[in-house]
This record gives sequence, structure tokens and C-alpha cells, in this order.
Amino acid sequence: MSDTPESRLAAKGIQIPAAPAAVGAYVPAVQFGNLVVTSGQLPMRDGKVAFTGKVGGDLSVETAAEAAQLCALNCLVQIKAVIGELSRVKRIVRVEGFVNSADGFTSQPAVMNGASHFLADAFGDAGSHTRIAVGANELPLDAAVEVVVWAEVEQVS
Repeated sequence: MSDTPESRLAAKGIQIPAAPAAVGAYVPAVQFGNLVVTSGQLPMRDGKVAFTGKVGGDLSVETAAEAAQLCALNCLVQIKAVIGELSRVKRIVRVEGFVNSADGFTSQPAVMNGASHFLADAFGDAGSHTRIAVGANELPLDAAVEVVVWAEVEQVS
């Protein structure tokens, strides 16, 4: 098996599903130059939000980190839909994370580690990135987490 992001994830039992269509007036990801940026991706599985509620209230940090990982997977799905193969990703540049936080919850970085570790598993050193982890009062569909990924990609000649 070749050493690609898809094969690294498959070795961990994670398959990249097909990209769903946008559910609003936006595009799920856009490429400009050698960057691809996703729209905010929720922890969707089989067309439904898999993790809902306030982190630090309804959900633990560990459960929310799983939600962040699922969001990151959904970002990769959208990036792959734009560029064809994840092996074209040269580097994950930035991850932006929004955590639906209960009052007083301040462990947003620990939640976002779920996405960061997932991207490192997929891309190795090229998965290292800058990041923000922000607490939010509410997120769409009561999602626990929302993630945006910026990726540098190889240009196709």
C-alpha cells in the first residue's frame, strides 16, 4: 500500500467518504492559487450532526475532541473534492476551531487537539499547522464543534 493520507487513515480504520453538497448559499471549499480553504465543517455523519450541545456542560472534552476529529475528516472530504487526491496536499497551513462552549469553559485548545492529532496522523509533519481555538456561544444546528482547514496544495500543470 502506498504512503498517502488516505492509506495512513485507512490503516487506522478511517475511510474518506464522498463529499456531501453544501446545505446553504456557499461552497464547501474553494481553491485560490495553491491554497484550498474549507467552509466551516460540522461533525456530520450520514447527513446528521453526530455531536450536539455545549462542551463543558453536555459534552466532555474527550467527546468534543472526537467531534473535532470528525469535523477535520469532513474538511478533508471537501478538500479532496476540490483537488482529487489528498496526496496533492503539501501542508496543512491553518486550522480554525469553534467550540460550542458552556459558560466558564476554557479548554477549547484541548478540544481542538482532536482535529490537530487527526491531521498529523493523515499528513505526518505536513499536518503541523497554525491554529485558533475559540469558544462560541452557539453554533449552527447546535453542533458541538465547527472546523475550517487551510491547505497548501501542489499546482497541477
